[in-house]
Amino acid sequence: MFITFEGLDSSGKTTQARLLVDHLRVRAHAPVRFIREPGGTVISERLREILLDKKYLELSEASELFLFSASRAQLVRQVIHPALLRGEIVVCDRYYDSTTAYQGYGRGLDLATIRGINTLAAAGVVPDLTVLVDITIEEIEKRKHASKTEFDRMESAGREFFARVHNGYLSMAAEEPKRFVVVDGMRSVDDIAQEIADVVDNRQHLLKKEGQEES
Repeated sequence: MFITFEGLDSSGKTTQARLLVDHLRVRAHAPVRFIREPGGTVISERLREILLDKKYLELSEASELFLFSASRAQLVRQVIHPALLRGEIVVCDRYYDSTTAYQGYGRGLDLATIRGINTLAAAGVVPDLTVLVDITIEEIEKRKHASKTEFDRMESAGREFFARVHNGYLSMAAEEPKRFVVVDGMRSVDDIAQEIADVVDNRQHLLKKEGQEES
């Protein structure tokens, strides 16, 4: 089973992804692998350094798109696809929906072109479930300022950019309701984690049932 987490920076998606991994390692009857994007391989981590480093503010929008996609292509072929073939559960913090949201809706690059690049980079590996942790732009700004940490290159984009990304995520979730689950990220960490665990447990049960029927 392949599960991805999406959301704006500071939405809490990484925390929720890790909590789900802990839950699955107790409940699941299969190895559970947690990975992040961009990253997860030596090559992908090097590309991550470039993408997030504020030294590279001159990075063009097209270059940004291709670097994210190159990182993903390496991760899919080296880690994700082999793990799924071995029967592992893979939980990924961001995947190609981030590219559609950030470089497409956010940067304004052509959505059809991005979807084609995503298809090539992902090599046909589509998530079984995508969890979108949704919070308001105001809450994101509040959390960023409260963290007192320096913003990376992507986090330094302005409010209007993140508003476009947020709207993009909601549009994608509406287009693919069977794959996306939108959770209210404004609640307590424990309440959100419980909802996600329930959704995943139910999805696993359905997948197992479908597999038994096919056999």
